[in-house]
Amino acid sequence: MNTIILIAADLAAITILTLALYLRRHRRRDLVVSYLGMNVGVLAVATALSGSAAGVGLGLGLFGVLSIIRLRSTELAQHEVAYYFSALALGLIAGIGVEPLWLTLALMALVLLVMFVGDNPRVLPAYRHQTVVLDRAINSEPELYARLEEVLNGTVHSATIQELDLVNDKTIVDVRYAVLPAQPRHSQLGFDQPAGALSPAPQELPAQSAPRTQPAQPAPHTQQTQQPLPTSAGVA
Repeated sequence: MNTIILIAADLAAITILTLALYLRRHRRRDLVVSYLGMNVGVLAVATALSGSAAGVGLGLGLFGVLSIIRLRSTELAQHEVAYYFSALALGLIAGIGVEPLWLTLALMALVLLVMFVGDNPRVLPAYRHQTVVLDRAINSEPELYARLEEVLNGTVHSATIQELDLVNDKTIVDVRYAVLPAQPRHSQLGFDQPAGALSPAPQELPAQSAPRTQPAQPAPHTQQTQQPLPTSAGVA
């Protein structure tokens, strides 16, 4: 019964590790297949060997053999190597089945928790590692650090010169640095504004109202009466 529980727990753990953590963060389908295949293969071998007397020793030997395999197909980053070891460890822990049962489940949960926190983009987000090729041969360390900080817009913690080419006038440097936070823009009014914010429109002063003039009163309408012409009393 414990074997079935451990197999189900391992399948759930490797699904969370590959699909919920790795694929969502790094988007490499080929390595998802590799992680799933390695985990299930190690789980099957470790489960088959757990019934023998030398099961633990063979399991540790299998872990050592798989850990020295060099994958020559593509270059892997360090976090991808960590996912390989995590998939391998989950398969071995579930296959060997440490007693009591809760301890095995706790160890598997611990592996998932470490990978979730360690590979979280919010952990040390400003720290970077990069190989930089400069267009000048720089041998002076202060000048080199100043040039790298100007190019990378960050604080250089360490810089190791890998190649100093005086003929072609270039320098190849391995740099560990931290990105500087973005500086807020300053508006002309003297207060800070976030990048991309529009400056407030200048307030228009209310226009001075012209003095109100009384409308011209219409002239009183005079009704002209026609005076009757005087009539003569008689003819002379």
